[in-house]
Amino acid sequence: MTIGIALQPSPSGNAVDDTVAAAKEAAAVGVRSLWFGQRFDYDSIGLAGLVGREVPELTVGTSAVPIFARHPILVASQAQTTQAATHGRYRLGLALGAKAFVEPVFGVPYERPIARLAEFLTALRSLVDTGTADFRGELLTAAPPMPTAVAGAEAALPLLVAAMGPQALRVTGELADGTLPFLAGPRTLGEHIVPAITRAAERAGRPAPRVVAFLAGVVTGDVEAARETAAAQVAFYDQVPSYQRVIGLEGASKAADLVVVGDEKAVSAEIRRYFDAGATEVVVTQTGLAGPADQARTWRLLGDLAG
Repeated sequence: MTIGIALQPSPSGNAVDDTVAAAKEAAAVGVRSLWFGQRFDYDSIGLAGLVGREVPELTVGTSAVPIFARHPILVASQAQTTQAATHGRYRLGLALGAKAFVEPVFGVPYERPIARLAEFLTALRSLVDTGTADFRGELLTAAPPMPTAVAGAEAALPLLVAAMGPQALRVTGELADGTLPFLAGPRTLGEHIVPAITRAAERAGRPAPRVVAFLAGVVTGDVEAARETAAAQVAFYDQVPSYQRVIGLEGASKAADLVVVGDEKAVSAEIRRYFDAGATEVVVTQTGLAGPADQARTWRLLGDLAG
């Protein structure tokens, strides 16, 4: 089983030094896949490159970089640099982001998101696969006057999208290498996400897509306290339409219902359900819900399962 951890840098200390140290701890217990979300402070693509270079046992990825207010030429440059730094152990995760963040923060209209995703992926694929592009769409242009290939980044760069809705899954299956669903439980994966993206990939003549399922969970003996913390940490997603949809498809009423909390046996069983539903990799997030001791306990379990 391919099992990873989503890691967020601490707001104190040194974000890079502390994250590298945490990555070494994860690798020491057998974890082989580490993922970084994108916030408004650090750059997740750059951080993935630094961590992957310092800890060569790890495959690293970003989940996920919003495409609004970014250009595929610049993202291609960043991603290929990280791919070279990690000698081919990087996976680029992209996302549409939430309208509530895009418009007031960047001043960019959140318009025609599916069309923008299709154009962004088309241009990006050409840039990273061929080292050039001459794309002129309705929403963006990518026509660099010189090559865009980065020496040392020759290994194929996987393009993944945090797609969960039908239209986003269709475009992702046609143009990308897989999806990065979060808060989409086993029922939603097996009945909606995996079939939709697989059909789209097959129609486009592409290989079977990767389904990297992100699961919020922690191994702990204090289940009640961890659930209370989880409810506060993931409450934001209850206000985002795309997450509301997948939470509802799972038969849950709120994001906290999808957090897996329990002992090693309980968490292992839930992880297995995601693989049985079609996930090709499971990435566990919010592993520090119950404190450092339970985070270490969770990481040990994930390392054992990965091994």
